[in-house]
Amino acid sequence: MQKLTLREKSILAGLFLSKFNERGLKYLGFDNFTEAFNVIGLALEVKPASVKNYRDEFDPVFPNKRQGWHKREIRQYCKNIYNSFKDLDIRSFSNLLKEIIYENHELDVLMEQVDKKEGRESSFAKRLITGQAAEHYFKENYAEIKIFKNYQIEDTTKHGCGFDFKLHAENKEFLGVEVKGLNNLSGNIALTNKEYSVAQLLRGRYFLFVVKNFKEIPFHDYFQNPLNSRLNFNRIETTIKQITWNTNI
Repeated sequence: MQKLTLREKSILAGLFLSKFNERGLKYLGFDNFTEAFNVIGLALEVKPASVKNYRDEFDPVFPNKRQGWHKREIRQYCKNIYNSFKDLDIRSFSNLLKEIIYENHELDVLMEQVDKKEGRESSFAKRLITGQAAEHYFKENYAEIKIFKNYQIEDTTKHGCGFDFKLHAENKEFLGVEVKGLNNLSGNIALTNKEYSVAQLLRGRYFLFVVKNFKEIPFHDYFQNPLNSRLNFNRIETTIKQITWNTNI
């Protein structure tokens, strides 16, 4: 699967959405097709319209209310993908999408399974919106924001340092940017205790960058020194029942 080109991955996403239609959206955790196009497109780092066009490409061969590109033959490179993967059931096909879209496939799938086992909300859509898709949106758009102009970007998502991206420029102190995603225009944003503590330390050098409205047209809002902004953070303490498994050796 890693040998697939970016175009082939986009075609596969379009094939899934055409073949399984509304059922496929629900299975992945999306509320509508626009959200699926936006999230999958950003996660793959392609234009959402590309994913939509590939869905439309296959619509004439599946029973749905859309006509798609019915006035012309399916392009050969799309036919090749169709012939190779058209017989997959929804579970196998969704697993394939996770393999080609999740950046850290094995770990993301494992965490998804752990979340479900422990009763936490987890879906393909949610994991992409709150992570990969929102982060890719930031990487694509941060340089157009005046306050970030001339800064270089470093991905720190795997460092556990309390923010997702470090921005640095010559003769300037670095900036830390924590990225969050919302599928609606508004919603709940949570900072971990580490993120909150780092925000306290960095103050004006800490930014909370929120990507909103994946359901329609994504846009962003950002907060410099978010703990001293119009945002009101409430401390929530949760008592966790800790389970351990012991053995003798």
